[in-house]
Order: sequence, then structure tokens, then C-alpha cells
Amino acid sequence: MLVDAAYIGVGAVTGAVCRYQVGNFVTRKIAAEHPRFSYFQGWHTAGINIVGSFILGGLAGVPTVDAAASHDYNGITPRGRLMAGVGFCGSFTTFSTFSVDIVGMLGKGEMARALSYMAVNNVGGVAAAFTGFTLAKRLIKGGR
Repeated sequence: MLVDAAYIGVGAVTGAVCRYQVGNFVTRKIAAEHPRFSYFQGWHTAGINIVGSFILGGLAGVPTVDAAASHDYNGITPRGRLMAGVGFCGSFTTFSTFSVDIVGMLGKGEMARALSYMAVNNVGGVAAAFTGFTLAKRLIKGGR
């Protein structure tokens, strides 16, 4: 149990740091190109959620393999799945920030922006998860 928590923790720290760095990079880029991209200020959360959905979808499409069978490269170990799925994807993606972003947009009277942001996050996330899942299934099937 403690070892599982350590794997999750390593993934979570990595995911949180990646999310922070991507957010900072995108915010600086948008600020540098402000007039042209100002509409997308704060939208990095949508991009992060979509990328995280793709990764988690891909993980869902990969079979779980026995850790003792180290020669089997067509899957992921249970602890690898915990680290990547629960840890990394769990801290990389963020539903709470997405929700607060929408509340902020609505509070400013930006209904169209809030609705488009909501649609991009939800439709994009599900589409990305499906794509990741399908791609992983095809890659694993093709590798056998």
C-alpha cells in the first residue's frame, strides 16, 4: 500500500510541475502576442485537460501486465498505471480550475466565451480520450 502511494506521489508531483510549467509558458506566450491571442488568455487549462484526457485514454487502451513478466512490453504494470493515471494525469488535469474559469467568465458577462470554453473542454476531452484509447489499442494490437 505504501509503495503504491509512493508511485502515485511521484506521478502526481511530475504532473503538477508539468501543468505549472505549461501554464506559465502559454501565459507568457499569449502575453507576448496579446492583441492577437488575448481571447485565449486562461485557455491553457483546456489544452492541458485535452492532452491529459488523451494520455489517460491511451493508458486505458493499454493492457495491464504482470510486473514479474518484465519481458512483456505490450502493456503497463499496475503500479505504472497508478503512477501515470492516478498520479500524473490526476494532477496534470484539473476540473476545479476549469470550473472556476467558467465562473469567472460568467461573472464578467462573457457567456459566449464560457460556453465555448465548456464545449472545448468537454467535447475535446472526450474526443481526445477516445483517440488515445483507440490509438493505444491499435499500436498494441499491431505490435503483437
